[in-house]
Amino acid sequence: MKLFSNTFQILEQGLNYSSLKQKVIANNIANVDTPNFQAKDVQFRTEFHQALQAYRTDPRHFEFKGSTNKFFMTTKNDLVYNHNKNNVDLDQEMSDLAQNQIYYNALVERLNGKFNSLKTVIKGGK
Repeated sequence: MKLFSNTFQILEQGLNYSSLKQKVIANNIANVDTPNFQAKDVQFRTEFHQALQAYRTDPRHFEFKGSTNKFFMTTKNDLVYNHNKNNVDLDQEMSDLAQNQIYYNALVERLNGKFNSLKTVIKGGK
């Protein structure tokens, strides 16, 4: 018998993704003037949303076999922005940083809501 749904695991994986994304963005910003540096990115969110949509509500449903705990590090090598072959776009990185922070905060709020629900149930609805 499962005491908790997969929601806690999925939210944890989302937080891990957001944490790694934060590190990658910070690294990109730190290397904005480094010659020949190629900006990096992390991919995960599409698998995260697929996992949420594939939640089984009945044991007779097919089990989702996706790998939601894998993050894919990619190098952005399609454009060169500086004369030193560095492709870090500082404006884009700052935008990604803000978007990632909003995403992280939303996941934390959802996780807090789940814990508050459990706390209410444990206290008997009081």
